[in-house]
Amino acid sequence: MLLAIDVGNTHVVIGAFHGEDITHHWRIATHGGKTEDEIGLILLELLERSHLDANDVNGIVIGSVVPTLTESLFYMAQKYFKIKPLVVNGRIKTGMPILMDNPVEVGADRIADGVAAYRLYGGPVIVVDFGTGTTFDYITERGEYAGGVIAPGIGICIEALFHRAAKLSKVEYVKPPKVIGTNTANSMQSGFYYGFAGQVDGILESMIREIGHDHVKVVATGGYGRLVERESQYIQVVESNLTLYGLKMLYEENLGHVD
Repeated sequence: MLLAIDVGNTHVVIGAFHGEDITHHWRIATHGGKTEDEIGLILLELLERSHLDANDVNGIVIGSVVPTLTESLFYMAQKYFKIKPLVVNGRIKTGMPILMDNPVEVGADRIADGVAAYRLYGGPVIVVDFGTGTTFDYITERGEYAGGVIAPGIGICIEALFHRAAKLSKVEYVKPPKVIGTNTANSMQSGFYYGFAGQVDGILESMIREIGHDHVKVVATGGYGRLVERESQYIQVVESNLTLYGLKMLYEENLGHVD
C-alpha cells in the first residue's frame, strides 16, 4: 500500500493506493506546528478506523507546500512506518522538463498536477487547481511544464470580504437563485459564484490565446472545481484526486511500483 500525502496551506489530503486505485482518502486541517508524533498518531488512527493495517504500508510520498510539516512528515514516516519517504520537489525525477527561470520554485502540488494531467489527458493541457490559491499550470504537447498563473483562492477571498466588511455576513459558495440578488446574502453569493467563474474563464481565454493551439485541454481539481466547471466555457474535465494520482506517478518514477 502506498500513502500519498498532499499538504496544502489549508488542508492535508491523504490517499491510500492499492495498485492503481485510491481505496481510501482522508482530509484533515493543516496545522504547521504539529510534530512527527502527533501526525503519526493521527495517521495510525485513520488507518485503524478504516480497517487498514499500518504494516501493509510499503511506500510514502509527500507533496507539501508547508515546510514545517514537510520535515515533520519526513521523520514521522521513518519513525512510525520505518520508511524513507519520497519528498516531491523540483530536484527529483519528474519525467517532465520544468521550463521555469528557477525550477525549484514550483510547488510540489503543481508538479504533481502537471505530471498527472499530461499522462492522463495528453497535452497541451492547462490544470486549474482550486486550493488556498487558484493556480493555472500549462503543460505543452511535449510534456514540458511551461509556467502558469497564480490567483487568490475562492475561500480566502470570501474570508477577506467577511472580515473586512463589518455589516456583511459570511455566505456559502453556492449558485444563487438568480444573478441579480434581492437580498444581501444572494447578492454576495452571485458575486462570488459568477465572479470567480468569470475570472477563471478570463484567465483561461488569455492563456489559450497566448499558447496559440486549437485544442488545449483544461482539467480542474481542488475543492471548488465542480462548482466552477458548471459555469465555465473552458473546463472540460474535473478530477478531484488529480494531485494524489500525480504523487503516485512521481513515486513510481523515482522508486518503482508499490502494490
